[in-house]
Formats: sequence, C-alpha cells, structure tokens
Amino acid sequence: MKTASKNLIQRIEPPFWFSDMHNPELQILFYGKNISQCQITIENSSAITNVKRTDNPNFIFVTINTRIIQNKIFEFIFKLKNKIVFIQKYELKERRKNSATRKSFDASDVIYLLMPDRFANGNDNNQNDSHLNEKYNRELPGGRHGGDIEGIIQHLDYIQSLGATAIWCTPLCEDNEKEFSYHSYAQSDVYKIDPRFGTNEDYLRLAEEIHRRGLKLIMDYVTNHWGLEHWMVKDSPTPDWIHRFENYTQTNHKRSTISDINAAEIDRFVCLNGWFVPTMPDLNISNPLVFTYLCQNAIWWIEYANLDGFRVDTYNYSEPEYIAQWTKAITDEYPNFNLVGEITMRNQGLLSYWQKDSPIGKIQNYNSNLPSVMDFALSDALQIVFNEDDDSWDQGITKIYDLLSKDFLFPNVNNLLIFGENHDSKRLNQIYNNDIRKYKLAMTMLATLRGIPQLYYGSEIGMAGDQNLGDADIRRDFPGGSKGDENNAFNPETRTECQNAYFNFTSKLFHWRKTNQAVHFGKTTHYIPENNIYVYFRHNSNQTVMVIINNHPENQEFDTKRFEENIKNFTVGKEVLNHLTFKLSAPISIEGKSALILELE
Repeated sequence: MKTASKNLIQRIEPPFWFSDMHNPELQILFYGKNISQCQITIENSSAITNVKRTDNPNFIFVTINTRIIQNKIFEFIFKLKNKIVFIQKYELKERRKNSATRKSFDASDVIYLLMPDRFANGNDNNQNDSHLNEKYNRELPGGRHGGDIEGIIQHLDYIQSLGATAIWCTPLCEDNEKEFSYHSYAQSDVYKIDPRFGTNEDYLRLAEEIHRRGLKLIMDYVTNHWGLEHWMVKDSPTPDWIHRFENYTQTNHKRSTISDINAAEIDRFVCLNGWFVPTMPDLNISNPLVFTYLCQNAIWWIEYANLDGFRVDTYNYSEPEYIAQWTKAITDEYPNFNLVGEITMRNQGLLSYWQKDSPIGKIQNYNSNLPSVMDFALSDALQIVFNEDDDSWDQGITKIYDLLSKDFLFPNVNNLLIFGENHDSKRLNQIYNNDIRKYKLAMTMLATLRGIPQLYYGSEIGMAGDQNLGDADIRRDFPGGSKGDENNAFNPETRTECQNAYFNFTSKLFHWRKTNQAVHFGKTTHYIPENNIYVYFRHNSNQTVMVIINNHPENQEFDTKRFEENIKNFTVGKEVLNHLTFKLSAPISIEGKSALILELE
C-alpha cells in the first residue's frame, strides 16, 4: 500500500478562518495523496470534535471547536505509526469590528449589474493563464474578452456617477472550462479568483475601493453546481458529492414541482438533481460534507472580502430543506445580511413561496429563510407593456397594475429585487428598438416602484443586443472598456449624443431617487389605468410622490379629482427631473409615451 509522505498537502480549505464566529464549529478539508492514512492531533486535543475519512484516501475532514483554540496560529500534527510526518500551521484571523452586524443592501440602493469580462480591461498582463484552458480571443463572441477587476476599479467613478449605490458582478471565481468560461458560472475553484480577472488580493482591493466611495459589493454565489473542471469533481471526496446518473440527466427546469402538491416524485427528483447543463455537475447539498463546505465557503468570502450581500444563482434548483439551512447559517452569522435568490418563475404565488416567512410557503410548512427574491414577473411585464398601446382589460400598462395587486402575497415587498433585464434576458433597448421614450418609462418605473432596482450595464448608454443571436450578443463589450475601442462611453466628452441622452436621464433619475425615502420604504397606492394612463403614489408620513405613466402614443390631459385620496391638501407637484410645477387642482397634460414624477407640496 502506498503511504503518505512529507509535504503531501496540496489543498487546505478553508485556507484560514476567523475567531469569535457565531458558530464555533469549523470543518477543515485536507487534501493530498493518501492523506487519510495519517492520524491528526493538535496541542489541545479536545478541540478536535470529529475526524471524517471517506472512500477517497486523498481527503480527510477535521472538525474543530474554534472557541477552545487558545492561539491564533496553531499546528496540526500529522503522524504515521506514531511518527510525525509533517506539521501544518493554521490561522484564526481577527474579525473586522462590527463584522457580524454589517449593514447590507436594501430598497434605498440601486444595484448595477455588470459582467467583468465584458466591462473593462484594466490589466493587459492577465488576459491568459498558463494553467487555464481558454485563452483570450476578443474576436470570438463567446470567448474571453479581457475584462478584469482592475477594469472595474478604474471605472467605479463612472458607476457612482450613474447613481448606483451597489455593484453586483457576475461570478469572479476560477472557471476552467474550455469555452464560455467568461461568465464563470461553471467554477473550478471557489476559494480563488480567476487569474484572468485578477487575484484574491485584487478582489479585496475592489471591495476597499467600493467601500471608500460609500458603495456596496454584492457577490454572485452559486450553490447548485460547479464546473466539470472543478478539482473536486475530478477527484471527489465521496461518490455522492455530486448527483450522478447512469446516463446524463439534465434538470427539467420545472421548479414548480417543488411546491406542487400534485407533482410526480420523479419530476421533482429530476428537477432538483439533474445537471443544469452538461458542463455544470449538480452538487448534492444534502451530503453533510458538501453542505458544510458550501456554508463555510460563503461565510469565508463575506468575512474575507467584507461583502455587503449575495445574489444567489439558481437558488431553487437545490434541495429546499438544505438551501434553507444554508441561508440560515449565513444569516445566523450576519443577521442584517441580505441575500437575493434567482427564482426564475413568473407567477407571483410561486415567487412568494421562496421569500422568507412566505404565507404561501407556510401552507406547506416551508420557510426558505431567503430575505429577497428576483421579481421576474415584473421584469417580464416591463419588457412588454411599452410596446402595447391598448389598455383594455388586461393589456398594456394594466399588466403592471395587475401584478402589483398581488403584492399581498409577499411578506416583504420592499425587499424584492426589481429589474427590466439582466445577463440572461432580452435587452430592453433591443425590445424597444432603441426608442428612448420607452427606455425612460421602464427606468422611471424601476426608480419609483416598491423594491430594490437593478440596472444592467450598458443600457444606460443605449446598448442593445439580440438574444436570438446567442447570449454573447446581450453581453457585449462596454464601448471604451478596451484599448483601441473607437467609442469610449465611459467619458461624457467622447460619448455620442445619443449615449449622453440615455446616460444623463438615467443619472439624474437615480441620483434623485437617493433623496426620497417614500420611494425606498413607503407604501404604494395605485389607481386602475384609464386611457393607458397609470397613476400611483409612493408615500410615508413625511413625503408623497405622484407618478404618472402615459403609455399612450399621443399627448393626453386628465383630471386629478379622482386622486384626492392621496393628493389630500397638497396643492402643487414639483416635477423632479425638469423642475416644472403642476397645480394639482387643474388638469394635467402629459406627452405621449412619457412619465412625470411629482413630489407633492
């Protein structure tokens, strides 16, 4: 039998940990050739609460109670036949002050979603890595285009000038797939930033620069799957680390089977256990070792990089009981930490099921513990209604009214993430044929409806993209992000007139939004649309905002008497973008396909 030898440790995960955590138990993975043959001790032997060996001799999992450990740096002693083979140091780092009570993102924020590879290239020296398969090729639409962390850092002022207050980057951890690795959702190492984006230290610097500006950093976290090239997919600790099938089995993507009381068990099983795509093996989160690994990895990134929130990819593809426990493990450590789950469902009842304390989930005795969900129902509507001039019973802007009429289903409607588009959807400017009037209508609603608005990079300068041509077309390079680009849209002096028109409107709108608490956390009162004019109010005890959406192509005039319930004793409305004043006792005129936001006085 081959035996362990000196210097055999190839990996330690987590590579270090933190003292004074809420949960004192820490599971440490040691990986190396035949390492499981070793006996492991530390100075205070009672601190080791469990040693787990698996069928794979290259792994050993050691659980310690960190509260018993006296020294911040301590030693694991590895022995064979009572002889010391090697000694491995391990560190418990000090936490940041007030780390556990960190403030997260909420409805006062505006999130800017960007794809790092497509945003900006700030370092030409990291475009390729000798250890990674895919190489730089900007000529290939689905290839790696060279964007990186340094590029984001160099353009934080741009993002801030737009009025955004939080940044969500699609994943930055290593993805070693042979193609389409730029999106990094098929990760091959979840403790390491992809070298083509930068280093772990670069990511820390990004967080520091973001926080220095008073912005927030949201990490895109993936619990459901890794990539085929992940080192633990190639050499798994246990046979059931990922879900395996005799023949390749893909998820049916029918997440309604999870809450469907009539669903066949086989359909539910395939939904949860089938692979997302052939290059993304499905993680078995019900395996205790996998579950703890994912909990600790998520917490490690929060603590290490000083994160302000998570967007959790494919949240409801994981076993419901365990993904709820994973979420709770994070919020137990960080009670104010916000996580928004990607719940790609268009029905409000099914969406509500996945928000924490949902009345729908309660019917089935289920609580996801997930504070926020992505409002795909509203997104779908925002991609349709401004092309519909008919406002009959359930058409046109009435679709938005009908959606909001179901807000009672959500336990925390102000904590929904609202958006018109993202990296997986059609581009608004493509749908609306770069009609800036319709773009303005969509942005106005995002800025004033309940929830947390999310913008998608490039739309603020008029970027479009045809999803029918493939995902790469809705993930185009930001103009000016690479040397040699003919057009630099980061700079107002080199933007086109059209780009400036888009940007200036968006910036003015979302900078205004920062000032108004009523649109952050206030109540909503809305009125049935008439003649394709939709009027709603956002209000609290101190402020009232009246929003008027004219989805009709023609100019219209309407009487305000119907809205006395909210107008009350206010006499004028100050329009927030062009600083016009409207008398509330007189009829209001509004241009076709346009909006008015009035602060009432």
